[in-house]
Amino acid sequence: MPISRRALAAIAVTALVLPLSACGSGGDGGGGSTDASGKVEGDITFQTWNLRANFKDYFEGLIADFEKKYPGTHVKWVDQPAEGYPDKISADAAGGTLPDVVNVSPDLVAPLAKAGLAMDLDKAAAKYEKEYLPGAWAGHQVPGLSGTYAFPWYLNTGPLFYNKALFTKAGLDPNKPPKTYDELFTDALQMARKSGGKVATLANVPTIEDFGRYGSSLMNKEGTAFTFNDAKGVELLTKYKQLYDAKALDPQALTATPESTGKKFLTGAVAMNPGSALDLENFKKQAPSLYKNIGITDQITSTGHVNMYVMGLMVNARTKHTPAAVAFAHFVTDAENQMSFAKKVAIFPSTAGSLDDPYFTKEDGTDVTRVRIAAAKSLKTAVNYTPVLFSDQMKTALRNEVAKALQGKESPKAALDNAVKACDQLLQQQG
Repeated sequence: MPISRRALAAIAVTALVLPLSACGSGGDGGGGSTDASGKVEGDITFQTWNLRANFKDYFEGLIADFEKKYPGTHVKWVDQPAEGYPDKISADAAGGTLPDVVNVSPDLVAPLAKAGLAMDLDKAAAKYEKEYLPGAWAGHQVPGLSGTYAFPWYLNTGPLFYNKALFTKAGLDPNKPPKTYDELFTDALQMARKSGGKVATLANVPTIEDFGRYGSSLMNKEGTAFTFNDAKGVELLTKYKQLYDAKALDPQALTATPESTGKKFLTGAVAMNPGSALDLENFKKQAPSLYKNIGITDQITSTGHVNMYVMGLMVNARTKHTPAAVAFAHFVTDAENQMSFAKKVAIFPSTAGSLDDPYFTKEDGTDVTRVRIAAAKSLKTAVNYTPVLFSDQMKTALRNEVAKALQGKESPKAALDNAVKACDQLLQQQG
């Protein structure tokens, strides 16, 4: 696989915070226009996020194809490291040096859109909307603003892996993993009871996306206040408190990282863990006995929609070459080029119809393909549960309050009320 899980996580999963204050005041600014109907020509700069090391040939070929299609254009490609990427965008935004086309995640585009620096594609590129999955196109919309502020690019999601041997030992059917939250909680309590508290089913505390999957309404439509302290949110945290007390949730979940929970799953201390097709090779090499007993099932939701991570390409609202910048961002994210990219790395195209390609539908007997097919099917109706305005500081505030509830220092209701209050205060500071 040409990209490590660590790099993929840095690209496609981690939400990063960009202070709005660094972006200047709102408004359209100088030089820009949302009219993309003119001649496609001029020099533009294209910025990616930690992709050059593994995909240099792919992007150089992509740029050459674009310049051949549109004589009179020239694309300068710059790639920034994963570490410090939001700071780099913040500095460029403040200094008026944002590239014409920028690789962003939804949380990165939100402050830029608020500051008038991200082009509204509902105005500049509305004719392309139907080329993309509805959930992906909506991924870069910002509560409180009308418009869409980036072309959807690649998507990711993943299944739940489970250890069939541990299920069997606990008297559970290894071929019938939990499909609902009620089944999950019931099975987890039985697993803990049968193992004398030595085997937890889960190793992670609930995050904002877990509350979304459970059916909590996370934020109001205006984007002015968080609402995950509703009845569904309190119910989920109450269930997790029961798991924690029974040791059905790993005791170290309060300080767990994806790496630490992955190791616990490898060693058989945890029975279920989320992951992706990239993990299967790791299981095969590092834990052959686990690999022989690996079960693969869908993410559990109460909504019928799994979580997706979406990356996008934003067009700088102040570009001096709107037709070329919009045309290039669309070119990179069109069905043909997304499919080509998806075959080089374990990601998924956001273009409508692409997930019906045999690459994403035809079984070949391997687990890697099985995971890819299952993920592709679920992505057709997936949503990005993490609100685009939910910053890293907010994630920390929620995690801290969840920990207090699990430890019995606060009731689940009080903990979520406090988390919402803290997150609302941080939201107001964003402007």
